Amino acid sequence: MTFKDLALEPPILKALEKQGYTQPTPIQEQAIPILLKGHDLLGVAQTGTGKTAAFGIPILNHLIKDGKSEQGQRKIKALVVSPTRELAIQIAENFTAYSQFTNLRNTVIFGGVKQAKQVASLRQGVDILVATPGRLLDLMSQGFISFRDLKYVVLDEADQMLDMGFVNDVKKIIAKLPAKRQSLFFSATMPKTIVELSQKMLGKFDQVTIKPEQATAEKVEQGVYFVSKSNKPKLLIYLLEQRKNDSVLVFSRTKHGANRIVKNLDKAQIKSAAIHGNKSQAMRQRALSAFKDGSLKVLVATDIAARGIDVDDLALVINYDLPNVSETYVHRIGRTGRANASGIALSFCMGDERSYLKDIEKLIKQLVPRMGKHPYMEGADMVDGSLANKPQGRSNNRNRTSKSNNNRNRNRN
Repeated sequence: MTFKDLALEPPILKALEKQGYTQPTPIQEQAIPILLKGHDLLGVAQTGTGKTAAFGIPILNHLIKDGKSEQGQRKIKALVVSPTRELAIQIAENFTAYSQFTNLRNTVIFGGVKQAKQVASLRQGVDILVATPGRLLDLMSQGFISFRDLKYVVLDEADQMLDMGFVNDVKKIIAKLPAKRQSLFFSATMPKTIVELSQKMLGKFDQVTIKPEQATAEKVEQGVYFVSKSNKPKLLIYLLEQRKNDSVLVFSRTKHGANRIVKNLDKAQIKSAAIHGNKSQAMRQRALSAFKDGSLKVLVATDIAARGIDVDDLALVINYDLPNVSETYVHRIGRTGRANASGIALSFCMGDERSYLKDIEKLIKQLVPRMGKHPYMEGADMVDGSLANKPQGRSNNRNRTSKSNNNRNRNRN
């Protein structure tokens, strides 16, 4: 299947062609026809599968058709709610790209910055609003946002929304939505709380599920190093010095941990920057922009801050701390190995993180290859770590094909 087979409006096809998209990813192939029919949708898929285009393209297609019979000042007809500023910005950028040959207008609102420019943009009139929950509720309460003309609603990364403590905010937003609407609900996991929330939002719905292992593990070479806590900084520096020309995303479990990593790298004269909830929006955007344009090779991030990071040809992801939620591992390694590219994901595992590794392997239904010996093994828990199966590059995965052409991932927002 190609995008031309989906009977999309010509301006959208023109934009997709300019972006270089020809074949839809699995979630796009399954979701777009459902959404074009006007059905509600529950999508189970993680970042990196092409979700933004899966919901963005049909929404734009509907708005183009709706606009042919509507006149007057622009009103908000589509709303996308996202958990983080970075992801909201990324979604808005994608809407801009996909709608570049139309007269449709979108804007993005989020916290951490003054609201004046965002309010001014709303007053000019927008068709599509992308928002984080906190700032959305703030501007709703001030009377700057009306849902009277709303027709399409997307709740993206719902599980992350709940992890960040936004469940009550999301419920308040859902309560203000018009009864007659098309609703789209996306989540990487479906625990009981997410199922209950989806029931509040969706009417009669169709469901599309893209399993994590289908989306990431097949295209990402994985490996785990067993290392003691004290030797983690040395091992990280050792690995980064071997890959000086590659863009590397390093994951820390905590904000303070991310700051410590940057300090250690700075002592080793390795330039890096951290993004997390305690960083200002301006600092986060500067670091992310430098990472995207290649002037910064090493970015250290917490899981929440990493939502929305979308970098071409990201060569390597390093899990400095193994996540204690196995689904998070899938989110992380999905930052590399996107579209038709392959990538490498390396993890550090201390003795007390063994249970996390076991849960991850159970989820992805495969063993993460043990990397064997390295210069900083003293004190490492090597119970089963003697097997050396080291991914040296991308050759193992270059011959794997994929029909994906992927689009482009607690501060109060």
